Amino acid sequence: MSNKVTDFFKGAFEDMKESAKAQHEVDKANFAAVKAESKAQWEEAKAMGSPERHKEKMQAERNEQIAAANKRIAEAQERIDAAKK
Repeated sequence: MSNKVTDFFKGAFEDMKESAKAQHEVDKANFAAVKAESKAQWEEAKAMGSPERHKEKMQAERNEQIAAANKRIAEAQERIDAAKK
């Protein structure tokens, strides 16, 4: 009887050990991801300090907004044309 109990606990502790190792790998990967994201945010913020980069970014956003508005206009015109038929 005691041999079964001993084997049970050995197995349980081995499982906990393996689980702890696996969780440690997950934690290391998550830490590395957060570290990389933080560095990316820092570099983006640092780059935005440049007036030229800021202007480029703002112009790109405006261009996207204009393109979206033109697409909406074209879709609305198609609806108008379809309603007139």
